[in-house]
Amino acid sequence: MATTAPPSTSTRRFDVTVRGGGVVGQTLALLLARDRLKVALVDNTATPDNAARHDVRAYALNAASRAVLESVRAWPDDASANATPATTPVQSMQVWGDDGGAVRFDAGQQNLGALNWIVDVSALEQRLRSAVDFQPGIERLNEAPTSSLTVVCEGKRSQTRADFGLEFAVQPYPHKGVAARLRCERPHGGVARQWFQDGEVMALLPLEGEHGHAVALVWSVPTAKADAWLQADGQALAEAVQARCGNALGPMSLISSVQAWPLELSRARRWIARTDRGAVALAGDAAHAMHPLAGQGLNLGLADAAELARVLHGREYWRELGDLKLLRRYERARAADVSAMGWVTDSLFGLFSHSDTRIQGLRNWGMKGFDRSGMLKHWVVRRATGL
Repeated sequence: MATTAPPSTSTRRFDVTVRGGGVVGQTLALLLARDRLKVALVDNTATPDNAARHDVRAYALNAASRAVLESVRAWPDDASANATPATTPVQSMQVWGDDGGAVRFDAGQQNLGALNWIVDVSALEQRLRSAVDFQPGIERLNEAPTSSLTVVCEGKRSQTRADFGLEFAVQPYPHKGVAARLRCERPHGGVARQWFQDGEVMALLPLEGEHGHAVALVWSVPTAKADAWLQADGQALAEAVQARCGNALGPMSLISSVQAWPLELSRARRWIARTDRGAVALAGDAAHAMHPLAGQGLNLGLADAAELARVLHGREYWRELGDLKLLRRYERARAADVSAMGWVTDSLFGLFSHSDTRIQGLRNWGMKGFDRSGMLKHWVVRRATGL
């Protein structure tokens, strides 16, 4: 079983050190330990369970991410029939523009069981911690030991990344993401809903199973407005969301705290390096971050973990884990995909934040045309699901 040791008690040499105990870091540790590698998981979060329990966000995970988590037995299935479902399949997604434009995606029309799944943060993190604790090839440490390879998964504000000299280019947006959970009078029906209006992006993600009445709010608003919502009465926020979505789900009430965080487009200039302390690679938000309007942030991070594990698994027998030529295979495989998604999200944010009425008309005309496109729409869905 995984153990937690104080810095001075562990003198073993590890194959890989994973810095960061979030979803990506723990998933990567499990994938590597499955290959019988000795993994040190350095997690300096004091109370990860409490942090996750109070996190009001929800992750939109695609089929590829679900497959990765299932492969390490960390997909958060419900423990009992009476438990509140921790995952909600999205059967349909509806997106509205600000002048009549609309796009609809349907799982049945795409021959899919679900477009994606909305997953509770707390349930996923707890399931991962349990999986790590029962994995004998992983040891939890408070300080980084000597190893052939260090993988940094500490998030976009990683100090370890900076210590290794890997530059991180940041383009801040004039928005923050506001997150909360709401109870609705009407059931959500397994539909994820999103509105682009007045330069803002608001999404309501279904929670608590296919027939649930709860939704996770993710609302991209100007920074000053986000700060005001943090201080506002909860019912005022619920009524504002209800009005913005055209009363689509009936009266709403706030059932959580309100949280907000700065939004940005950021990317490491290099994902790998060789230093006097050994080889290092980046994964997850430590390598990239983007606007959440496409819901692909964690999917990209889990794809990083899966690709790095695949590259290390398939290495030539004579290559060390920290071989730069080996790690470049990982960097090349992931950098292009991440850059493409970053460009898409940045372009969409710029397009829908533009106030020119001519551009407004053009973008809504484009949404209507895209909604009628068959093969293009199908291709986009397959890309988003990771298939």
